[in-house]
Amino acid sequence: MQRYEVIVIVLANLNDEDITALIERNQTIITDRKGVIAKIDKWGKRHLAYEIKKQKDGYYFLIDFAGNGSIVAEIERNYKIDDRILKFITVKKEGASTREGIEQEIAAAEAKRTQARVEGDTATEGRVIHQIEKASGEAKPFISSPKKTYNKEEISTKGE
Repeated sequence: MQRYEVIVIVLANLNDEDITALIERNQTIITDRKGVIAKIDKWGKRHLAYEIKKQKDGYYFLIDFAGNGSIVAEIERNYKIDDRILKFITVKKEGASTREGIEQEIAAAEAKRTQARVEGDTATEGRVIHQIEKASGEAKPFISSPKKTYNKEEISTKGE
């Protein structure tokens, strides 16, 4: 089994039921062919860098899974048929490709996420204390270093 990541852009005007139906269809394709889903991220509605099929906005989601090439072929075949899909890309990814390895990665990512939340809470408290100190005038002011000035002779031109 190989590890793959699929990023999909669908029409921005789809409702949540249609988007979850698309994602569930992909989940059934992967699980029916004995693949393992590592994660599914809904990135949400974003402005596109350029128009795709006369659309300026799109809804992004990502599916990270392990499986074989027939799974990728079937998912891409479905994307090509569906008019609601604006763009998609499938990338072969490094990482665990067994069920146990993926479960360990998910557990490690969850532990890292909870640790980041705890650190974020303490950092927020630190910012509040810093803002209180700044408001009371106890904090030291920021002093910038002087900038160097250049003479016209020091600056070379392209022609010379």
